[in-house]
Amino acid sequence: MPKTIVFLGPSLDQASAEKILTAEYRPPAKRGDLTRAIKDGAEIIVLIDGVFHQDSAVAHREVLAAIKNGITVIGASSMGALRAAEMHTLGMTGIGKIFGMYKDGTLVSDDEVALVFDPVSGYSLSEPLINIRCTLKKAQAAGIITAADHAALLAAAHAVFYPQRTYAKIAAVAGNALDAATKERFLAFAATSPADKKKEDAIAALEYVRDLAGNRG
Repeated sequence: MPKTIVFLGPSLDQASAEKILTAEYRPPAKRGDLTRAIKDGAEIIVLIDGVFHQDSAVAHREVLAAIKNGITVIGASSMGALRAAEMHTLGMTGIGKIFGMYKDGTLVSDDEVALVFDPVSGYSLSEPLINIRCTLKKAQAAGIITAADHAALLAAAHAVFYPQRTYAKIAAVAGNALDAATKERFLAFAATSPADKKKEDAIAALEYVRDLAGNRG
């Protein structure tokens, strides 16, 4: 099997990831980490999670260096989706819905996937905007909120700085645009049936690499 290094954090817990793909798992990538992966003999690099504002982000030149060294570089879900959308024409492979939405311009800002997380446990402390978008669509389809409620909650989500985005916070910021019963109903739905597009895309990327590595191995 080719040596595979995966940069993973809050998008998917490592125990679940290891059930899908046997690989070397490293924390969310910061600048210089892909360069170290090259030096460590990686044959496949999977970039899922990476830092945004806590540290310097993964540089485009690191991705290019890996590709020029014959390494397969795959991105999905979070920082990986961003970089893959920017660099798919240069040889980086993007996987998943979020990558596709960045690639076609549906998503533009990096705060769609940004969140804060506990660096020790990897537990998410805020909710990424892309997951909020998908949860709102799911809630409307289920009859939990109306189209007007959806619009009010999405506007509230945009108004909240990404480290503070939680469903409780955006419901509070929406204020009188939602009545108390609707807020309670929505928050119960978000607690039990939230959409997690980042997790779905992380799983899709690992499954892709598992099949790719199997074919190459």
